[in-house]
Amino acid sequence: MYVRPAILAIAFSISSCALAQTTKENRVVGTWRMMSATIDPEGKNIAAYGDKPTGLLVFTPDMHFVEVLTDADVPRFASNARGEGTDDENRLAMSRSIGFFGTYTVDEKGEFSGNRVEGATFPNWVGSVRTRDDLRLVVDGDRMTEQFRRPEGTEIRIEWQRVE
Repeated sequence: MYVRPAILAIAFSISSCALAQTTKENRVVGTWRMMSATIDPEGKNIAAYGDKPTGLLVFTPDMHFVEVLTDADVPRFASNARGEGTDDENRLAMSRSIGFFGTYTVDEKGEFSGNRVEGATFPNWVGSVRTRDDLRLVVDGDRMTEQFRRPEGTEIRIEWQRVE
């Protein structure tokens, strides 16, 4: 009569200990604010999103992410309507910002290991999968460095600060 509860308690205790030993902290989970972003075409170090870059990168505990990067100095549309920008206004807004979201993975150490883009303001990224070979996110305390190389070889580096 008392054996079954005791066996269940022991089994639960063993499984809890095993789970605690195999589950590592997700090092990227949380909200990150962009501090700087540089692009390095042909050895030049250019501000990728202007002198006042703004952006957030959010990694949720259920393995989803959303990233929005903008240049705070992009002028407002004269029409004050998103769908009625001039060709020049649209071109500048598109070239100085990006937003995308999807899912991500971490390895057994809790470090970023890849992502899959499910939606983006740049349609060519939708469905793309990036691994650590394509995209590196390195966390050091409350700072994170993102580095990746565009298909044509241009290197991008973004510095993030944890805000949550």
